[in-house]
Amino acid sequence: MSLRKTLKPFAVTVAALFAAAPLAGFADDLPVTIGFAAPLTGANAGYGKDLQNGVQLALDEANAQKIHIGDKVAQFTLAAEDDQADPRIGVQAAQKLVDQHVAVVVGHFNSGTTIPASRVYESAGIPMIDPAATNPTIVNQGFANTFMVISTDAQNAGNAGIYAVDVTKAKRIAILDDRTAFGQGEADEFEKAVKAHGGTLVAHEFTSNQAVDFRTQLTKIKSTDADLLFFGGLDTQAASVAKQMKQLGLRAQLVGGGGVMDPEFIKLAGDAAEGTMAWEYGRPLASLPGGKDFSAKFKKRFGVDILSYAPFGYDAAWAAIKAMEAAKSTSPATYRPALKSISFDGVTGHIAFDSNGALKNAGSTLYQVKSGAWVPIVTKGGS
Repeated sequence: MSLRKTLKPFAVTVAALFAAAPLAGFADDLPVTIGFAAPLTGANAGYGKDLQNGVQLALDEANAQKIHIGDKVAQFTLAAEDDQADPRIGVQAAQKLVDQHVAVVVGHFNSGTTIPASRVYESAGIPMIDPAATNPTIVNQGFANTFMVISTDAQNAGNAGIYAVDVTKAKRIAILDDRTAFGQGEADEFEKAVKAHGGTLVAHEFTSNQAVDFRTQLTKIKSTDADLLFFGGLDTQAASVAKQMKQLGLRAQLVGGGGVMDPEFIKLAGDAAEGTMAWEYGRPLASLPGGKDFSAKFKKRFGVDILSYAPFGYDAAWAAIKAMEAAKSTSPATYRPALKSISFDGVTGHIAFDSNGALKNAGSTLYQVKSGAWVPIVTKGGS
């Protein structure tokens, strides 16, 4: 027998072994799909993309760390859906994620979208970890699958109302909100806190989240001689409110809730922004142990600075990953108890949930525009 004939079967056997090796390695991997939903088009798309990037960064790091779930190495991928900040489309997006058999959902952004979407996830038995929407209804529905890594409006706007009465010493307080689940939720919680602390409310006016002219409402508020105006809504409208207050000579202190403290507000409001205050969820990122490192990693990975909520998206994703790792399973029924008892230090602070799924010991920070920049003034709660 020739040497060539002798070696040929050996070569075939070796080739077969090498061909099988990648398949064996792949068999040891566990594909895990993480769902995500937020507005990725429209007026809120910047926030949605910021959130998505925060979640993606967590998945990148988890994949690099080769997280074991049971005896397999998890390979995390992201399934993202655009809810367009529309409740009806949000429900459709939620159902699409359910149909993809995602292990968990991080989302949504708007309270008005998150509330109906949470019902879809609850029915499907899939945990939803909310990184941005803040209406207290989200965690007060008695759902087993709803969690929040951010303060509720009861916590954040409640702090704003207490501060307005007890520290700012405002004597005549007015409110303007955009009638969304978010803006109205903030306004209602602010009003409750003001009244509970003996403050005087002289006006509560309403607008819509599509409005650009607030002069009718602001003229009414001016007639009440208000010395503080709380606005429940987002940054672009708040900027118009600030400019029109200046044009009308309304000298009340403008205070915003979450969603106002954004560089876009300063750019749009111009010199009318100076002195504006805003209560934002959580503690200043730079003051947290891993904050500066996270900011640097985010900028290196995506080429842009953090807009607002990316750190909360990051912590929400890690909460799910750690729960799956602890439970050695990606099945919601199996890892849900581990998620309910999770306790770890995230980028935004300590992550642990109360019996309703709300963030324990949630904090919020008051910022003020000084010399054209947002400057932290005081933080209440948080760890």
